[in-house]
Amino acid sequence: MSEVTDNLNIASNDALITPEQLKAELPLEGAALQSVKSSRDTVFSILDRKDPRLFIVVGPCSIHDTEAAIDYANRLKVLAEKVQDTLYVVMRVYFEKPRTAIGWKGLINDPHLDDSFKIEEGLRRGRKLLMDIVDLGLPTSSEALDPISPQYLQDLIVWSAIGARTTESQTHREMSSGLSSAVGFKNGTDGGLIVAVNAMQSVSSPHRFLGINSEGQVSVVTTKGNPYAHVVLRGGSNGPNFDTVHVALCEKALAEGGVSGNIMIDCSHANSSKDAEVQPLVLKDITHQILEGNESIIGVMLESNINAGNQSIPEDLSELKYGVSVTDACMDWETTEQAILDMAEKLRDVLPSR
Repeated sequence: MSEVTDNLNIASNDALITPEQLKAELPLEGAALQSVKSSRDTVFSILDRKDPRLFIVVGPCSIHDTEAAIDYANRLKVLAEKVQDTLYVVMRVYFEKPRTAIGWKGLINDPHLDDSFKIEEGLRRGRKLLMDIVDLGLPTSSEALDPISPQYLQDLIVWSAIGARTTESQTHREMSSGLSSAVGFKNGTDGGLIVAVNAMQSVSSPHRFLGINSEGQVSVVTTKGNPYAHVVLRGGSNGPNFDTVHVALCEKALAEGGVSGNIMIDCSHANSSKDAEVQPLVLKDITHQILEGNESIIGVMLESNINAGNQSIPEDLSELKYGVSVTDACMDWETTEQAILDMAEKLRDVLPSR
């Protein structure tokens, strides 16, 4: 037997369906295709300051139950129509979860929540859910956590996030320079802004890197650069950073870095001290800043689900509580609806003259 030096720790290597095959199986076309294009143009217009509205990315921390996700989407669509003159609502549809150590990695990686890792099924379920949400007329957002899955799903995404753990990653900066959607870079886990500023400088430029093409072949990807990158303040280990002082410091850092002055604020994570019920208070503070003359804040993020809190994944999955997050805790639907309606009412007459 000949000796080998590679793949010593690889147990298996299974080929996946290609992006081209999955898109042929679940094609984006007709009214749904036009809806995605129109939604992207709206977000671009908000970032270009041609549309005075704010955009709100709101939804579950992660998707584990597609039926509950559609239930949530139907509710959100009704709310979106009520506030559409002031706020542009985008549903948060996160399929991949970065873990501090170990844990459930999300619907794409483990759709059965049992460590069976049926990734191809996860990709199918994820794409089908995105299509169902787009068919309702709702824009979708997700976190771009790896450089492969966007080939399968990005055509359905209106806004993408790069998380605090990956904003500093060269791989994610290069990938983001080729994304078709606007992309928000979160500040570092320590609350520092320099990694996000550096990321925005990088993402606006063309890049070449190893990736895959639509046929699933390893390829050299050459990008044009993404002009719609912006920062997302999410707090850090030193505490929240949504207040007027931190926003002013962020404005200064963005100006000095020569990058977009658009600021989005994540009302969850460290900005809510990891207490989901604090998010409406953060939203009120942001509303007050805009009423007092702030012009840099263009969007917010909220973690919200049908029911409040979170839950561990039980051994018996029939014991899962409906509409309750299995990752970070979320505020419930009633709280979400009231918080967004309140914001829209207070800003309705202010944003057009901003």
